[in-house]
Amino acid sequence: MGLLTGILLLPLAPVRGVAWLAERVNDAAEHELYDPSVLRARLAALNEALDNGEIGTEEFEREEERLLDLLEHRLFRTPPAAAGPAARPQEPTTGAHR
Repeated sequence: MGLLTGILLLPLAPVRGVAWLAERVNDAAEHELYDPSVLRARLAALNEALDNGEIGTEEFEREEERLLDLLEHRLFRTPPAAAGPAARPQEPTTGAHR
C-alpha cells in the first residue's frame, strides 16, 4: 500500500477494524455452535434434564433432534447456514441421458 493510498484510506481504518472483529466473533460463535464436543455436552445435559424431570419427553425429543441435526451437519457436511448450491455434492454424471 502506497503512502498516498494509506493516507486516503486512513478514515476507513475503524470500519475495517470493526469488520475484522465481527468476523472473529462470528468464527467463534460458529465454532461453539458446531463443535462436536460442545454438542455432545449439550446432549448429555439434555438427557440429565429429562432424567431429573426438568423437561418433558416432547421437549426432549425436539431439542435432541435439533442437536443431532447440528452434530450430523458438523461431522458430515458444512454448517447448514453456510451450505449453498456450491456446497452441495454434485450428482455423478454418466454418458446416459434420462
